[in-house]
Amino acid sequence: MSGNIRAIIGVVLILIITLGAIIIFQNVGKRVKVDVTEQKFYTLSSGTKSILGKLNQPITLKLYYSKTAAMKGPDQIKYFNNYYEFVKSLLDEYVAAAKGMVKLEIIDPRPFSDEEVQATRYGLKKFPITEEENFFFGLVARTQFGVEKAIPFFAPDRQNFVEYDVSRLIDTAITRQKMTIGVLSSLPVMGEASEYMAQMMRMQGQQPKVAWAIIEHLRQQYEVKNIPVEANEINDIDILLVIHPKKLSQETLFAIDQFVLKGGRMIVCVDPHCYADQENPMMSQFGGSVSQGSELNKLLNTWGLDMPAMTFAGDRELAVKASAAADQRPDKIIGFLNLTPPDAFSSDSVITAQLNSVRVLFAGVLNEIGTPDDANAKENIKRAALAKTTPKGNSFELDSTYEITMLKPSVLMKKFVDGDKPVVLGYMLTGRLKSSFPEGIDIEQDSKSKDPNEPAKPPFHVTGLTEASSDCAVIVFSDVDFISDPMAYSNTIFGKIVVADNSALLMNAIDALAGSSELISIRSRGGVRRPFTVVDKIEAQADAETAKEVEKINAEIAGFEEELKKLVTSANEEQKQIIGGSIVQKTKDLELKKLRARRQLREVNMKKRQRIEQLGNKLRAFNMLAAPAVILIIAVVLGLRRSVMKRHYISHASDA
Repeated sequence: MSGNIRAIIGVVLILIITLGAIIIFQNVGKRVKVDVTEQKFYTLSSGTKSILGKLNQPITLKLYYSKTAAMKGPDQIKYFNNYYEFVKSLLDEYVAAAKGMVKLEIIDPRPFSDEEVQATRYGLKKFPITEEENFFFGLVARTQFGVEKAIPFFAPDRQNFVEYDVSRLIDTAITRQKMTIGVLSSLPVMGEASEYMAQMMRMQGQQPKVAWAIIEHLRQQYEVKNIPVEANEINDIDILLVIHPKKLSQETLFAIDQFVLKGGRMIVCVDPHCYADQENPMMSQFGGSVSQGSELNKLLNTWGLDMPAMTFAGDRELAVKASAAADQRPDKIIGFLNLTPPDAFSSDSVITAQLNSVRVLFAGVLNEIGTPDDANAKENIKRAALAKTTPKGNSFELDSTYEITMLKPSVLMKKFVDGDKPVVLGYMLTGRLKSSFPEGIDIEQDSKSKDPNEPAKPPFHVTGLTEASSDCAVIVFSDVDFISDPMAYSNTIFGKIVVADNSALLMNAIDALAGSSELISIRSRGGVRRPFTVVDKIEAQADAETAKEVEKINAEIAGFEEELKKLVTSANEEQKQIIGGSIVQKTKDLELKKLRARRQLREVNMKKRQRIEQLGNKLRAFNMLAAPAVILIIAVVLGLRRSVMKRHYISHASDA
């Protein structure tokens, strides 16, 4: 056999072996996978595995994605190609973990096809791309008994929660009925009362109030029912969500009290100053007294908690830089906090154990107090802190709402003093709670008669439970704004995108009261972001180096302005008109000094920015050179080793 033939046979055998290896590893790879992402996004959580392990009937997942249409669409649509690959890979993990109980179908609905008709029938959202092409990206779960549940659209704001949404879809398709959430709020969180009312407002040229995004998310998973603020009884709901209770009547407070004592679960969001409460925020500037604070201490005090009025939680380490006005530069606002682990969240609670970032805006302070009629309150009521500041956090008081409305971050920062223990912003209360109305209440009766001489009807007395017969559960947060649209969401062309874990905190709390710990453990994986700790340290170092100099210059500027003010107010018009007079000259001198000080301040800030950039460049250069340096060191070591081995071989060969 000639050498050429042997070479050809060798090449053919190598190709056969290579193709065989590829086929084998492809099949093995479906079962043996390695998730190299830092947060294990492609690894199913224990909660999902538990739900899949309980499946007692096969379920079919139909993933509708207009892949062909997406290739023709604009960049906003092409973005979803990577999103689709992520969802598909995750669903493959569901199929593998379900051990034959879950089947996955991938469908590309083309124009005028039966698949497109089915996608529309399932209620999947479609976005027109051309006159014929429509874009679909949703999921349908179908059981063997014909039950169908759908995720109409994988929106960008839910990308961090895809596993939660899919697991909940499977869970609700086979076992669950929708729970009912009752929402009682003095804010228009539910939007307009009806579509008819919204239509009438549009016809009159008015913009109807839309529901908060958090309410829309609740509606995707629960039946959401509006509870009027004047309600005198609360029934037929599973969980009561109270948002910014304000000016509630005694009858409504009594109804809330009795709902909890009867075994109802409740979440309360109170706030000493709610930014979302825009009843008349400008009145405080003209001497009016306008409270934007919640009022529920009547019940909270009975449960062993108290939220002082106009008292706020602060923390220098958690304070967020933001612009208080359009013409102001970003500065740390002591009441605008970004709660982060490990200090801010309880690691013992499934509600907060895996949260990464929750932003609060001038949150209140929740203090533990002894209940007035129970010496053993702490034994009967368990209070578990859910959210808090770092140990250096503290509370600070403000005299009026004007200080928040006309916000000056530097002034507020001066009022703040570091503390030595955390300030609690959220509690979970469990135990046999007692009534805030042990003697009942008196309800006034309206007289229907118009006769002024007719005597008024006496009030009738209403009594209820004085103590719960079984354990109650109430979750209290000292901020309302954290679930408002500006704090929890960001607008995009596809709708609102979740910001931080604000919405996850509330949804986790609801699932905890609903007893769905499996779903909580899944959702808590969402919203993971790597903090820029090194960058923060660099900026903190630069701030520390220039803080004293900046403070000194600001003090000089303030002194010059005060001196100028005194000159202007003390000098009369006749004195001001004296050309070359001492007052005019001194005013000019002070103005020049103030300008020099401001120029000096700009130079200091510029130097600080240069220091930050220099430190950042050093860090960037180190990161860029680290890998080549390691490779170079390895190459040098291998080269030296090879040289030594070569000399050793030559010496042995010469000896032989």
